[in-house]
Amino acid sequence: MVLKGILYSTIAGMATSLGALPFLFLKPHHTSDKVIDSFLGFAAGVMLAASAFSLVAPSLEMGGIVRFLIGFVLGGLFVNLADKLIPHEHLLKGHEGPDTKRLKGVWLFIIAITIHNFPEGMAVGVSAFTPQALAIAIAIGVQNIPEGAAVMASLIPMKYKKGKAFLITFLTGLVEAIGGLLGAGIVSISQRLLPYMMAFAAGAMIYVVSDEVIPETHSKGNELLSTWWIMVGFLVMASLDVALG
Repeated sequence: MVLKGILYSTIAGMATSLGALPFLFLKPHHTSDKVIDSFLGFAAGVMLAASAFSLVAPSLEMGGIVRFLIGFVLGGLFVNLADKLIPHEHLLKGHEGPDTKRLKGVWLFIIAITIHNFPEGMAVGVSAFTPQALAIAIAIGVQNIPEGAAVMASLIPMKYKKGKAFLITFLTGLVEAIGGLLGAGIVSISQRLLPYMMAFAAGAMIYVVSDEVIPETHSKGNELLSTWWIMVGFLVMASLDVALG
């Protein structure tokens, strides 16, 4: 099951590269904010639906409300503390965490995406022990495609060379394999930890969506457009969940 979690999280993470790939063959140009916000809105909707149907519901069924609450709150606190303790930089929100002059902006950006994607990898790794494994992996992979496109489209106007921008996007996906390894490894120690870890992954993902993704899509006057794309993403994931059982 651990190997399954690592494999699924790696494949899902590499989907970011699929979203970035077309930009290697296009002439450098500024991608409109509406397109980027649509990409991110869709990704947010998929993450919310995946959390609700494939993580929250099974966690409650397996462990009950107390175990769910403990894991869910710890997941949100984990991301919150990471935001406060680890220096990083968002494309729109700017610098967060301790000030540092030792890290270049590109590395601060990579760290920011790492904090964002790590819970997604954990969700895939943890789900390897459940019937929802394929649904979660597909969901995270699907949302990583527009997310990778959004990252690439945001980096190119910032004067990053295409190759470097693609490498950064690739690294953000690779992080999910590490998260998958950790999530699957923890659950492999004891199956009793499964409901806690599913709730933890859900709490972390929902925190990221609310604290980072949605505010960024609503910061440039495209609130209505991004909201509709969030709904589209949610519907796509809900349909996949039903189709995959």
